[in-house]
Amino acid sequence: MVSFVKSLVGRLFGGAGEAPPQVEEAVPYKDFRIRPAPYPSRGQHQTAGVIEKDFPDGPREHRFVRAETHASRQEAIDFSVRKAKQIIDEQGDRLFGDR
Repeated sequence: MVSFVKSLVGRLFGGAGEAPPQVEEAVPYKDFRIRPAPYPSRGQHQTAGVIEKDFPDGPREHRFVRAETHASRQEAIDFSVRKAKQIIDEQGDRLFGDR
């Protein structure tokens, strides 16, 4: 399990020898921007993305990876956006830790 999590995190944050995920165009939602960033994983596409928000002291971002995989990249993009909206609705500015 630990190696699986390390692999997911490594892929999202540009692990050694691996190309970083291709981040899609931002999708605005409330005061946030959602950038889906699914990546290939064992013949599927992993749910992943970045949630961004501008604050007076500068922009902040929260990266996420979820266990769900999808047959097509577009399915993963669509699901990543839905998942990010759910995360925003549940956590709001708390995503960024010190808010």
